[in-house]
Amino acid sequence: MKTRLSAVAAALLALLVAVLAFGQPAHAAAGFSVANGRLYDANGTEFVMRGVNHAHTWYPQQTSSFADVKALGANTVRVVLSSGDRWTRNTNADVANVISTCKGNRLICVLEVHDTTGYGEQSGAITLDRAVDYWLSLADVLAGQERFVIVNIGNEPYGNQNYASWATDNANAIKRLRAGGLTHTIMVDAPNWGQDWSFTMRDNAASVFAADPARNTVFSIHMYGVFDTAAEISDYLGRFRSAGLPIVVGEFGFNHSDGDPDEDTILAYSQANGIGWLGWSWSGNGGGVEYLDLATSFNPANLTTWGQRLFNGANGIRQTAREASVFSSLPPTTPPPTTPPPTTPPPTTPPPTTPPPAGGCTATYTVTGQWQGGFQGEVRVTAGSAAITGWTTRWTFANGQSVSQTWSATVTSSGATVTARNVDYNGRLAAGASTTFGFIGGWTGSNARPEVSCTAS
Repeated sequence: MKTRLSAVAAALLALLVAVLAFGQPAHAAAGFSVANGRLYDANGTEFVMRGVNHAHTWYPQQTSSFADVKALGANTVRVVLSSGDRWTRNTNADVANVISTCKGNRLICVLEVHDTTGYGEQSGAITLDRAVDYWLSLADVLAGQERFVIVNIGNEPYGNQNYASWATDNANAIKRLRAGGLTHTIMVDAPNWGQDWSFTMRDNAASVFAADPARNTVFSIHMYGVFDTAAEISDYLGRFRSAGLPIVVGEFGFNHSDGDPDEDTILAYSQANGIGWLGWSWSGNGGGVEYLDLATSFNPANLTTWGQRLFNGANGIRQTAREASVFSSLPPTTPPPTTPPPTTPPPTTPPPTTPPPAGGCTATYTVTGQWQGGFQGEVRVTAGSAAITGWTTRWTFANGQSVSQTWSATVTSSGATVTARNVDYNGRLAAGASTTFGFIGGWTGSNARPEVSCTAS
């Protein structure tokens, strides 16, 4: 009897320790942290990912895509990188530029190594241990970026074979990253090409989370054909919620060669339960899944059916994305140029002493998302029949609204009047060209749309 009671007491103690471990906030170095199954930014504000995947390693010149997805309302971008084992290595300088571009566009950057995809089944795929080598080689680039960067160890690190070591390999990878000095939030992908039909991640996530000394790990499920019913989606995600373990949908689509995922339920359930997601993918898909492009040929003005659904549909990005609060304390910055400077030498004829007249501009104000007491707004500035070199917009709130966070503009308020001026990188507009800036605001009672004036320079 005494032995029995001791065993029961030991089991209860172990359970208590596990619950306390999950419930305690992680102590990241001034970066993201995890507590009670939720992700928090460095200000202690809960952060829910609403964004897209971008295949940077195969399209390294498409850096304008970061600004494009931000303009469409995203708050996060998951960036495909290569360790050099299967594709061209993304260098330290390139990764530093990616991080800078994300920050310049006020996007949280999830960096992932794609070379692990399908390990154990896919020829040439690398181990998680090899992926850790790559992350440690980037330590100097990643240091100090804990507020803006999440490290996704490896994409879909096992196929449908030889995945029994998933838990052990991920636990060891996390320990190596921590021992190597990385204090970022770590993201772990599921096996079975990311879809975890074997429930290996679901049933072993607690032990992997406990293996992280910082208790700062997030789990990522990829939802394609395996998740084609509402019951499968809500059951899988709900089990993580019930266990107090953080889960995001790191990839998903509206169609797939292995079945028809239920994207409506993915979006609705995630919104109702505060679960982050990242749609696959911005542009450049091949191999028969070109229909997963959100934009045709990287053109944000030409969204596909999938793109319109993800950005503009119910529970989509425009309705639900909230910018990370860490950006509210940053001054406007100039993102790195997305195209090289022209090689044509400047003209030898001196410019006229009287500059040509500046073109005019117009501005439109849109509420892109609203909740009790708060809303997200966007203003689109469009140049008139001539190019402009800068712009200023102004409006007056009629119902006591206020602006608390802004991006892509310098915004000041005087009473109910709000003035927004361009920042360095979006003031020059060709004739007919447009740019946008956004903001988070508060309201009480009603939230009427004000008229906006625009003055060009």
